Amino acid sequence: MRQGKLILIPNLIGENNIENGITKKIIDTIIETDFFIVENIKSARRFIKKVVPNKIIDNITFFAYGKHDNLDLQEDFLKNILLGNDIGLISEAGVPAVADPGAKIVEYAHQYKIRVVPLVGPSSILLALMSSGMNGQNFAFNGYLPIDEKEKIRKIKLLEKISNNSGQTQIFMETPYRNNKLLDTIIKVCNSKTMLCIASNITQNNESIVSKSIEEWKFSNFRPNKNPSIFLIS
Repeated sequence: MRQGKLILIPNLIGENNIENGITKKIIDTIIETDFFIVENIKSARRFIKKVVPNKIIDNITFFAYGKHDNLDLQEDFLKNILLGNDIGLISEAGVPAVADPGAKIVEYAHQYKIRVVPLVGPSSILLALMSSGMNGQNFAFNGYLPIDEKEKIRKIKLLEKISNNSGQTQIFMETPYRNNKLLDTIIKVCNSKTMLCIASNITQNNESIVSKSIEEWKFSNFRPNKNPSIFLIS
């Protein structure tokens, strides 16, 4: 009997047009798939309806893996895979399993030798790196920095030191409402020659990607404000 596979289906980054990263392969896969593991069922239904307007949403089976959900990997995932059903994994934004809790589901699939099929789609992390002008051969994504200000400063200094010693681009992010405060902290603690890139609203109509030295940032009027942003230092 044919065994199903786990398909990693990228989502849009923000409320933009499907042309910005949603390929024909993604659309065809959604058309052909009736089982989905998603972080939030409501937003996943909205995404599928936007990408494939003619698909009957009520015929889809959704399994939620958000932090307040209790996804039964044995019953909900493995059982359907063994019955021959392909299951699509959709993140809230961008590619699944990268800076995303869906990585645990992919790990589980490999444990049971289930085929994992990644589809090409938008990644704010890689798009920010591509457009930063920084080292794209040696880089590290650090997720969110510590909330505590002292810990955050220590972390920024450590990342700057690693970058200086190895040439490794350091990538991180912040909760949008703290973006401006993070920018102020980076300007205050980093060396004037350190490069900082801020990529905001990637793939959106109001996309902004600014890369300059800390010395130049001191005299810049640009503020990321509450826009979803990726920070890179080198």
